[in-house]
Amino acid sequence: MFKKNALLVLLLAFAVGGTQAATWNIDQAHSSVGFTVRHMVISKITGKFNDFDGTVEFDGEDLSSGKAQVTVRMASVDTDNEKRDDHLRTGDFFEVEKYPTMTFKSTRVSNVDGDKFRLTGILTLKDVSKEVIFDCKFNGKLNDPWGNVRAGFSAETEINRQDFNVSFSKVLDGGGLVVSDNVRINLELELIQAKEQAASGE
Repeated sequence: MFKKNALLVLLLAFAVGGTQAATWNIDQAHSSVGFTVRHMVISKITGKFNDFDGTVEFDGEDLSSGKAQVTVRMASVDTDNEKRDDHLRTGDFFEVEKYPTMTFKSTRVSNVDGDKFRLTGILTLKDVSKEVIFDCKFNGKLNDPWGNVRAGFSAETEINRQDFNVSFSKVLDGGGLVVSDNVRINLELELIQAKEQAASGE
């Protein structure tokens, strides 16, 4: 009886350990945090942030068990126009000296359908923290030539910047805003699974 119970415990421990979530780090060199906003009603401007990091907790298979957190350094905003980027760093928009980062921390995963799912979490921008929902897609995982396990995700959402006190509101003579209130955020994330530390702690 003792041997049977010991074997059962061992099998259960192996099963639980086999599905334990792993930590995946964002590979910034192969990832992007971008945004799109309408300019003067008739066109769209795209931009990105060049400095960001984050982690995802994910067992590699079960999307519903995933968790994510991302930190973006707002001073790294890049719209390919230095004058515009300097304006975005001011109090009219991001006020980066007072609020240097934007963060996202997930709270739940829902509506999993194959490789698609919705990721809900708290977005903090300037002095506001508000729930947002990203539509996401798992793009798969593989072993790279250098011994790493990689995974890819795409995610996008739309926010109203006024909800986060990004309040620049210049109006055109004919009506409409110079910069739309609605901003599309899109992420392309390539992740590298963190390798376990050796028993020696090295």
